Amino acid sequence: MKSIIFDLDGTLWDSSESVAGSWSATLQKLDIPQLKGLTLTAEDLKSGMGMTMTALARKYFPMLDSRRQLEVLEICMKEENEYIAVNGGRLFDNERQTLEKLKENNRLFIVSNCQCGYIEAFLTYTGFERYFEGYMCWGDTKQPKSFTINALIEKYRCVDPVYVGDTQGDCDSAYDAKVPFVHAGYGFGEISTPDRVVCTADSFSGLEKIFSPTL
Repeated sequence: MKSIIFDLDGTLWDSSESVAGSWSATLQKLDIPQLKGLTLTAEDLKSGMGMTMTALARKYFPMLDSRRQLEVLEICMKEENEYIAVNGGRLFDNERQTLEKLKENNRLFIVSNCQCGYIEAFLTYTGFERYFEGYMCWGDTKQPKSFTINALIEKYRCVDPVYVGDTQGDCDSAYDAKVPFVHAGYGFGEISTPDRVVCTADSFSGLEKIFSPTL
């Protein structure tokens, strides 16, 4: 059995519309003059998918000092977790059926550069808890994704791990973690280092063929 470790945003779902709406509403409730009138779009959020929380704070709130950036980001993320658990995001075609098949012959996990509570919100909204044996995020380790991948591998004693993600950052993290990388080509990003990609899935259901025990 392979241990398939999934990225979340752009790989297991697209929550950019919901997150953008949640963040924009939260920003307007804050009494911070520099943020007056600031809204974020789904495209804004997609361009930041995979970044660490510190990098996101710098990207979205450059008008604030570093301390205030992180304070605002923390407020947005807390509101986001609550919003996502209720309103969710867009799943990919045939995702539930594909996870059912993958679960039969593989161990499934999630590693994301998100805050604590976000993966739980995803699982609450989708009802996918039974497919995933475990998960870990930036909020747990406060370290680069490569570190978090290896921390999960060690915690769950993963054998033959593979990382599935959609961005160059995911690819680089898998490479740094010395874990084979499968590109979720249906997601948000493109890969500029094809030599580091084992194979590419053009759809979520395409992952079933890649991880078929007959191949």
